[in-house]
Amino acid sequence: MYSIHFYENKTYVLNQAMRTIPAIDEKVRIKGRNGKVVDVQQMDENRYFVFVEFEVIVDRSKKVDSDPRKRRR
Repeated sequence: MYSIHFYENKTYVLNQAMRTIPAIDEKVRIKGRNGKVVDVQQMDENRYFVFVEFEVIVDRSKKVDSDPRKRRR
């Protein structure tokens, strides 16, 4: 078993005990977010740091107004 520490940029995301080590360019799903492994670094015999780049989530619930001064009646 390996201790896998997931990071996004410099932000700690998750720590998991896994039997396999994720490979570079492998797709992963962490906490409901899809991402791609960018880099893998071995720290100890059983500890690895995995750097992940998540897909950008677009919030479509916000409405874009052409004129923010215009009020709805």
